[in-house]
Amino acid sequence: MTQETEIVLDRRQLRRSVTFWRTAGISALALAIGAFVLGSDKLSSLGKPAQIARVAIEGTILESRDQLRMFDKIAKDDHVAGLLIYVNSPGGTTTGGEAIFEAIRRVAAKKPVVAQFGTVAASAGYIVGMGADHIVARGNTITGSIGVIAQWPEVASLLDKLGVKVNEIKSGNLKATPSPFLPLDEGGRQVTQNMVNEGFRWFLSLVEARRGVKTADITGLEQGRIFSGREAQALKLVDEIGGEAEAVAWLESKRGIAKDLKVIDWKPSRDDDWGVPRAAIPQQGQSMGEAAAQMVRALGRDTRLDTLTLDGLVSLWHPSDN
Repeated sequence: MTQETEIVLDRRQLRRSVTFWRTAGISALALAIGAFVLGSDKLSSLGKPAQIARVAIEGTILESRDQLRMFDKIAKDDHVAGLLIYVNSPGGTTTGGEAIFEAIRRVAAKKPVVAQFGTVAASAGYIVGMGADHIVARGNTITGSIGVIAQWPEVASLLDKLGVKVNEIKSGNLKATPSPFLPLDEGGRQVTQNMVNEGFRWFLSLVEARRGVKTADITGLEQGRIFSGREAQALKLVDEIGGEAEAVAWLESKRGIAKDLKVIDWKPSRDDDWGVPRAAIPQQGQSMGEAAAQMVRALGRDTRLDTLTLDGLVSLWHPSDN
């Protein structure tokens, strides 16, 4: 092969290499522009099939910005035909239940929403369920426990025995009241009771507006009693007895959702400062996180202790030891 021929072949190979990288660069630029114009959410949704979004509300209910953003994404996603809320929670903070309820209603303004209750859907868990247009519960689901509670430990006597004194200087006598370090006085008790009463009135009005019942006509409801799923259906606190199949069937038969759509789990996700989803974190990191979570779960903490860490008014049910 002559030197001239080698030069020609080298030039052709170089030209092909330049063309490849130029095409790759243009494609990458187009994707970047698309992500900027459409937004990362819309870009990631391209090519997704129609679906029913399923969101699980489990454990102690708190207000989460990531969770609320997720509901807003579901409302805007054209591929989501309907939303199924799975509730298995004894409750949590009243504000947490309120925030999720309002987020679900924003979704319901654009697409149908159904709730399915699991083992327990009480207190703030029931608030969440009322955000749906239709509630399906198991026959033995524990539901109800409609009410609000404020709890805190009082360790003043213990501190006295230990010889520990807590000093404080306050701008007013109701500041930081109630306090675990001082016995509750009448002023603090009245302020706290007023807050509980106001939250309770809001809860009752929500039940009456969403369920079309008079709470005073349901024996024990305003006293915070619980009901089985069958009792709740008879009292119109839930609409139907069943599980996920019945919930999906309601979406199909009553709201015109196409049959046989896949039910896809949605979970809250956080983006880093560069807009990269956390799903992009290496799998090793996810595995380490799950292992840590399993270690925490393995500690088997008494759920009653969790209520002591909840800030604000609490709408939470747990069985009594008595």
